[in-house]
Formats: sequence, C-alpha cells, structure tokens
Amino acid sequence: MKFALTFTPSLLLLYFLIIVTSQTVWSQSNADRIVAIVNDRIILKSDVDDEIRTFMRQAAVEGSEIPFNEDLWYGALQSMVDNYVMLEKAQIDSIIVSDDLVDRQMDMRINQLVRQAGSERALEEAFGQSILQIRAEFRDQFREQMIVQEVQNSRLRTINITRPEVEEFFNSIPQERIPLIPEQVGVSQIVAIPPPLEEAKQQAYERARALRDSVVTHGRDFEVMARLYSEDGTAQRGGLIPMLPMSELVANYSAAASALQPGGISEVVETQFGFHVIRLNRRVADNIETNHILIRVAEDAIDEQAAIDALIAIRDSVLIHNERFSDLARRHSEDEETRGFGGRLFDERTGSRLIPISQLEPALYRIVLLLDEEGEISEPRSYNPRNPAVSRAFRIVRLDRHIPEHRANLKDDYDRIRELALRQKQEIKMAKWIEDIRNEVYVEFKIPIPENIDFQMPIEEPVSL
Repeated sequence: MKFALTFTPSLLLLYFLIIVTSQTVWSQSNADRIVAIVNDRIILKSDVDDEIRTFMRQAAVEGSEIPFNEDLWYGALQSMVDNYVMLEKAQIDSIIVSDDLVDRQMDMRINQLVRQAGSERALEEAFGQSILQIRAEFRDQFREQMIVQEVQNSRLRTINITRPEVEEFFNSIPQERIPLIPEQVGVSQIVAIPPPLEEAKQQAYERARALRDSVVTHGRDFEVMARLYSEDGTAQRGGLIPMLPMSELVANYSAAASALQPGGISEVVETQFGFHVIRLNRRVADNIETNHILIRVAEDAIDEQAAIDALIAIRDSVLIHNERFSDLARRHSEDEETRGFGGRLFDERTGSRLIPISQLEPALYRIVLLLDEEGEISEPRSYNPRNPAVSRAFRIVRLDRHIPEHRANLKDDYDRIRELALRQKQEIKMAKWIEDIRNEVYVEFKIPIPENIDFQMPIEEPVSL
C-alpha cells in the first residue's frame, strides 16, 4: 500500500489546525514514547498516531474510507522523518521563508477558510478560537510546511520530461487499462451582482452614520457599539480586525483607515460588504490594526432587473457586434476569481481548463446542458456565488469547448498524460534524492522498521487521467 498525505492549498492550513490541536491531547498519553530522531528533533508515537487520524479524517471528508493497517502507520512515520530531513536540508542550504511571506500566505489560507466556512464567525466557532489566536498558534507549523515545500519545489524544478518519455509512459499502459476520459467542457462566465435599491442603501448608510455619531459626539464606547450593532463575524470581539497588510483589505477600507491617526474614527465608508465606521488602532509600515462597525444593506433589497439588463447588453455585444467574450469579461464581470482569466472557469482539483461535466456545480450543470454548440451563450441565470458578501448574482455562460467521453489518447489528452508521466518521474527522482540527503542528516529509528513497507513521498495534488 502506498501512503501519501496530499493537500489542496485550501486544506493546507486546515491540516495544521487539526493535527496540532489533536497533538495537544494525544501527546499526553502514558504509553507515549520516542519512535525516531532526526538530528535534534524527536518524533513521538503520539505524533504518528495524530498524523494517521488526520489523514483518515481528510479521506473521510473526501468520501473515502481508509482502514488502518501497519503499512499506513509506518508510512506516516517515514513521511514525518522525511519532512524533518528536508527541514534539516533547508538549514544546510540556508533556505528560509521570510516573516512577511509567512504572514501573507497564512492570511491567504485563512481567508480561503473563511470563504469556505461562510464567515469569520463561522470559522471561529468551528475551531473555538479567534482568527488572531489561530494565526498566533499555528504560525510556526505553517512556516515549517512552507520551508518543506520550498525544498521540494527547488528539486522538482530541475526535473523535466521529454515527449518521447511521455509516449513511452503511455505506451507502457496495457491496452485494457487505458482509462476512459469522461465528458468534459470548457466554459466561461460573466457575472453581474444586482445593485442594492437606493432606498435600502440609504437606510443602511443613515444607520451607520447614527452609530458613528453615538461614538464621536455622545461618547459611546466603540467596542460596545460594535458588539451590539455590527453585522459581521468581528462583532463578538468588538469589531477588531487584527494587524493585517493593507493589501489584504478591500481598497476603500484600507484607504480610509490608513488616512487616520491612531485612535481616529473615519466617516462612513462604503465597500462591497456594506457601510463601515472604522477606528485605526495602530499602524506598522503597511500593516494596520482596526476596529469597525459594519452595517449591511438588506440582502433582499436588490435591483435584479438591473443586473439582468446589463448581462443582456453584454451578450448582444458578442452575438450581434462580434466583440470578444473574454474582453468583455475582463472589463465587466464582477466575479473576482474568473474576471482576470477572461471569465474562464478551471477544475479546482486539477487546475485544468477542461472540467468533467459531472463535476460542475448543479446550477452551472443545468445551464451547460442547454448549450448545444461551442460558442453558444446562455441567457442570464441567477446563482449563489461563493463570495460571502454577495447573497445572489446573475451570469451568462459560454460553452467554449465540448469533448465527448472517449478512451485516453496522445492526440486529445497529451497534456493530461504528460502531467501524469511527469509526476511518476518526479516521485522516482524525489524518492532517490530523499534517500541521498539522509546521508547528510542523522536519522535513528527507535523501533524496528519492516523492510516491505511500500511508501510514497507526497509531492503535490495527485494527477489522474
């Protein structure tokens, strides 16, 4: 059995949140003991048990039931040893990750988790800690994982593959085992977010202004007012947004906050989330700590017809006036994730431009089923975007490419086959390299290791045809 822990970027921090939390409990076991040493680093039996628990949990979340067995446990142990070996290699080669990069990457991961959870409050409730505590507690572990990734990537960048090697790899697959490629589509979208009705927008603004007046004119406590009236996940901690790079905050918010002196309170500031009253607590270089009160515009008070009309006009520009869909997406789409790519959607699991039709989210699947020809564009349809600040949006979708179900072949599927062949080559080279650098590091197993353990180093997200 091959054991490999693999992580999508959005699950990387979640891995640390689970494993470190469980280590706190399990490492206190009376039966705990040292099972391996890498230079001055020790690995406890409880550490390996935690690794297995996390791996099995992740597999269960993804719909796979992984039974525990001896290969799994010893594979996890060797995986941990090899991670420590690479950390030692990083020290030898002076590979470091700057504090600024760690902070930015960790903020990005936390922001991804917030989007998945639906709000900061939901994430904090899930882990029983504030965002600030999460950052502080798991920062060192996150740094170590980034260093390991950089050591791996520095080696992976040197491994390439030629077309003859790809062809040899494909030709080595027995004919009866050549996989069936499912029906796939390439699609693009342009998104319009319905603007709030002016009356509801004015009401939200007036409420935010009244709350500001209560603080500035009547001396009410800012944190108390935030806890009572703010409409986002920061309310329970008095509206606190801990020290963050200004680039991580929406533009209007960071601009208004950075113009204040410490202790200063802004005028009412409008962002995509609603209306804010902001207090600047402190600023260090381009990082700021603030408290805010947020008043949202009522979610059901939106002008849906305005969004529909805008999309109809864009659709006509393509179909009647021959404008490029991708250019219009870059100029007009309100979806941050796809706008920069000309509206193109990608398979989140593989990064491929082609997406198995069965993997499309249900609302998109229903749209695509009605598109018969490549280049056809749908009528505007409503959907629920992943942006927690937006409850409803509308989009038009273009069918860029359609590939029916077929047996894999080098002509139609070369990029997929090349990726799989390269991954196999990388795994072989990386395993040999890890074995070589072990000679530069002191490694001692304190328990017998079976000779027949079949082990595979995790490199990146696994690729499948």
